[in-house]
Amino acid sequence: MLRHLKRMWPLHAMLAPAVALTFVFAYLPMFGLVIAFQDYKPWYGFWRSPWVGFAHFEYLFSQEDSTRVIWNTLIISAMKLVANLLAPLVFALLLNEVRRVRFKRTVQTLVYLPHFLSWVILAGIMIDLLSLKGIVNRTLTALFGIEPVFFLGDGDWFRATVVLTDVWKEFGFGTILFLASLAGVNPALYEAAEIDGANRWKQTLYVTIPAITPITVVVATLSLGNILNAGFDQIFNLYNPLVFEKGDIIDTYVYRVGLLSGDFSFATAVGLFKSVVGLLLIAVSYRLAYRFANYRIF
Repeated sequence: MLRHLKRMWPLHAMLAPAVALTFVFAYLPMFGLVIAFQDYKPWYGFWRSPWVGFAHFEYLFSQEDSTRVIWNTLIISAMKLVANLLAPLVFALLLNEVRRVRFKRTVQTLVYLPHFLSWVILAGIMIDLLSLKGIVNRTLTALFGIEPVFFLGDGDWFRATVVLTDVWKEFGFGTILFLASLAGVNPALYEAAEIDGANRWKQTLYVTIPAITPITVVVATLSLGNILNAGFDQIFNLYNPLVFEKGDIIDTYVYRVGLLSGDFSFATAVGLFKSVVGLLLIAVSYRLAYRFANYRIF
């Protein structure tokens, strides 16, 4: 043990700051979860605030607003999960058929760039583009005679807008994962299929898709663990009171109730509920990934 520490101490020293930051910002604040079971008052602190048990959780499930934001979160997250799985998968299959390497790499780089942009920046751009007098509505009116659509002010349109803009931002990152999987397909399989008379469509159908099915299953099942994360950064920067009915999610609800209204205990209870459910879903998703794709990290 001592010999190992003498040899590896520089690596442990490099890791120490990251461990310290993780402990301070990720584990130490977990003590604050105790206020989910208290009627917390800042002037009383953790020690003198009265205990209320599970009263906040009972209130959570009795409120119409709470039930609504849970359903909104599930709907938006499910739509994003499906779209963010299909879009990069289809695009990777199409890009894999391109034989011009320079063109292929250029396209791959271009669709990957939006992943690095913050939603603070993108939301400002989207608000300008999708406003009633924005370039999108002006184009639709000029070319097709369609009346301006209130993309960010109508609940149904808001959900579709959130999903499509999220796919546009992230599908390039997902495409890289599938392209890496496609690069590992044995070329001999394509040669054998070609000898048997299979065209490019048949090769894709019977060679390419079965070869990337395991990674597709892994991505789909692991995404279940994030089903309650509908994208706070995106929705917070795009939504407004007009779309609270169908666009408000758990994270934005916690922000408004906890930080704006000052109901810290109830907001913590909502956040704790989300975390517990998320933990269970992550455990289930890893179990499914191991069962159907033989994927495991431990």
